[in-house]
Amino acid sequence: MASRMGLIGCLIVVVALLNGATTQVTAAVEYQVGDSLGWAVPPNSSYYSTWASSKTFFPGDKLTFHVTNGTHTVAMVSEAEYNACTKVTSFFELQPSVSFAYTLETASTYYIICTISNHCEQGQKISFKVESTGLPPNSASSLSVGALFVVLTTTAISFLTYF
Repeated sequence: MASRMGLIGCLIVVVALLNGATTQVTAAVEYQVGDSLGWAVPPNSSYYSTWASSKTFFPGDKLTFHVTNGTHTVAMVSEAEYNACTKVTSFFELQPSVSFAYTLETASTYYIICTISNHCEQGQKISFKVESTGLPPNSASSLSVGALFVVLTTTAISFLTYF
């Protein structure tokens, strides 16, 4: 009887560990746009796209635009305005040593430019995709495996209890 209880206890621990392995927890992350460069005219036109491509953004994440010198703006624009560096009238203006934080609210593609002079044309613009917080693509199979282990464990426990 004691060995059965020990086996049952082990099976419960295994199921709990497998269930924990198939659960994904996502916490909000705060990013400083451009890292140490901050929000400035970059050294090359691909600087911000390279920076963004190394990140995975989710709703709830926060972007902080920090300016160390000069005046810059943060303007959310459409894809066409982004591609053409269109000067829009709705923006947030930043002075040196000032930061602007924006929390990403929805899964979508975001387009942000600086509207000062020719800063956008020089590469001070960023586009990135915010992923959905839904289950990752392979999670359905992980959940199926977890469900299979629960069924097998329940069957094993039932078998050991009756014999």
